[in-house]
Amino acid sequence: MLSFRALANSFEETYEFDYAFSPKNPAPDDFIKEGCFQLNIKENYEKLIGKYSLIFSIHCKQIFPKELVSKVECINLHPGYNPYNRGWFPQVFCILNGKKAGATLHVMNSDIDSGPIIAQTEVKIESWDTSLSAYDKIQKAEIELLSKNLNSILTASFTSHIPETGNYNSIGDFKAINQIRLEETGTFKEFLDRLRALTHPPYKNAYYITPEGEKVYISIQLSKENN
Repeated sequence: MLSFRALANSFEETYEFDYAFSPKNPAPDDFIKEGCFQLNIKENYEKLIGKYSLIFSIHCKQIFPKELVSKVECINLHPGYNPYNRGWFPQVFCILNGKKAGATLHVMNSDIDSGPIIAQTEVKIESWDTSLSAYDKIQKAEIELLSKNLNSILTASFTSHIPETGNYNSIGDFKAINQIRLEETGTFKEFLDRLRALTHPPYKNAYYITPEGEKVYISIQLSKENN
């Protein structure tokens, strides 16, 4: 979101911006220092309807009520290539199922990550990428995508198209793949993909449980030759 603020600086003579961060943000200090305020969308959406003509959601992790997105133009910057792997942690599931990864700007509607697409960029995920390295690539693509399209969004001169049917992953789907059951069978590639999809330091995701009932967390490190 602070990257968005840097991009928006060149438009501040024409438009007035306010900046907010989610109560779910685990490290709000940098946002507070920049003059941002905490905002609970669910509790305050009626005030937003009366005050703003355009709202950006950038990694917000809050559900925008139907009444809000139907009365105010809301634009989401999503770290996935819609309509593939909509929802939580797109890069994780792209590694697992091989669907397209990338960044998408779209108009928000009452369904999660499914509104009309304004623009998107595909990001190639390599066989040596982990969730973290894939996410880093996608974040760079997001900044470039927003930079190219911010003017057309602010001036309401953009075009959009309805995405085809894709797939959605919930936080429950993510949690379901975290436990590695030692009796599971599969190819080595399947387990390698799963472990790199769950490797995202400093977070602890993949784990197995010992006979004594203790969790042991697993992460992997991959490096390409001469890199």
